[in-house]
Amino acid sequence: MKEVLVGQCDRENVKYKLYNTIALIRLGIAKAEARMIHQMRTHAEEIFRDSVAAVDPYNAVRQFVKRQGDILSLGQEEPETQEVDLSRFNRVLVVGGGKATAPMAKAIEDTLGSRLETGVITVKYGFTTPLSRIEIIEAGHPIPDENGVSGTRKILELLQGCGENDLVFSLISGGGSALLPQPAGEITLAEKQAVTRMLIECGASIDEINALRKHISSSKGGQMARLAYPATTINLMLSDVVGDKMDVIASGPFVPDTSTYRKVQEVLEKYRLTDIPPAVKNHLQAGVAGKLSETPKEGDPVFERVNNRIVGSNMIALQAAGKKAEALGYTTIILSSMVEGETREVARVHTAIAREILRTGHPVSPPACIISGGETTVTIRGKGLGGRNQEFCLAAAMDLAGTAPRVVIMSGGTDGNDGPTDAAGGMVDPLTVKRAEEAGMKARDFLENNDAYHFLRETGDLLITGPTNTNVMDVRLILVR
Repeated sequence: MKEVLVGQCDRENVKYKLYNTIALIRLGIAKAEARMIHQMRTHAEEIFRDSVAAVDPYNAVRQFVKRQGDILSLGQEEPETQEVDLSRFNRVLVVGGGKATAPMAKAIEDTLGSRLETGVITVKYGFTTPLSRIEIIEAGHPIPDENGVSGTRKILELLQGCGENDLVFSLISGGGSALLPQPAGEITLAEKQAVTRMLIECGASIDEINALRKHISSSKGGQMARLAYPATTINLMLSDVVGDKMDVIASGPFVPDTSTYRKVQEVLEKYRLTDIPPAVKNHLQAGVAGKLSETPKEGDPVFERVNNRIVGSNMIALQAAGKKAEALGYTTIILSSMVEGETREVARVHTAIAREILRTGHPVSPPACIISGGETTVTIRGKGLGGRNQEFCLAAAMDLAGTAPRVVIMSGGTDGNDGPTDAAGGMVDPLTVKRAEEAGMKARDFLENNDAYHFLRETGDLLITGPTNTNVMDVRLILVR
């Protein structure tokens, strides 16, 4: 992972220097408080860095898949471990997709060596690592593109040629749903992109979006398991899904699907999406009418030889964050790895906790670190730039304005990308809005335009890491002294 920098976009100008002690004192706070804010922001960076390092996908796979001669051991602790005899198989192949899939594939290459024959994976542009036996195809995310379609087609062709003497490693991580996008039936990529974008922009949950994707794609919702059968498949997943629901991670290419065509129709009705492309509408209507095969469900024979395992999750990242915070002297509470909801509302809950700690010392006395994870949603109303973590920080900054300068709040995506920006998220304090006002900016205007990126860039509050090659949702921190 690259070093975390806050305010990198403004590093050469005065705005970045607002965090030195003298500049903070000029904003009306004491020297001791200025130093404390600076220290807390540094601590937040360190905590976030450790949380991301704990879910390094290469290490996660290497710790999960161990080899001695022809025997593979899967798992980390008894009785969850399982042995696989490589001598039973003629070929060993790798397929997969996601933001963290390249380092996962590197781990499999290093474990299997020459025993691995070939493979194909799709990753987000820039999320690569050198591989020798596995082909990497870079593609679009979060909106799928033709590279993703081409890569998925190659994967499906490889799976179609599998037999009972083949072993397939499937490597799936967050982003895999958009990176394995081959449309079903007569649906075009442009039509699939359009309806996916509609759901994203109206604030649909990842479960709802993936239910749609499964039923307008030829690779998702267990359909890769159907193609690979009767091969043996080991499906390793790095979870970016609240609750680690396997059928939702990358839309579950090798997992029994719990959603149906009728469920997808209900989602579209819920968000009143009637103006969808005709090919998509016709495909879904045919599915509801029983004219198309449903995605494979629990109990289908195609899953008899599939071993689905999660090798990394949001909770692992949160636990690492907690360990680091305690080492830095904070009393720590992990709220939950399953926080969902509109990001502005979630931000208000977090700032309320910060104010409660300041006022009453509950649920824990300062110095305190409150940690949460999961994945919120943003309902897009404006035309600005940002992502859920940046919008969380902007909303939190507004709610913190006027609070004692003893709080720092940070929110970052563990993948290093928050929305269509170069930032992972942001970090704010009770003086953020004041800095903005001195620069002639009104926080409310930026929030209403969904333009958190430009606001936080000007105040020096962006969290920029670059691609981390992992993805287990978000990490949020509240530090109170």
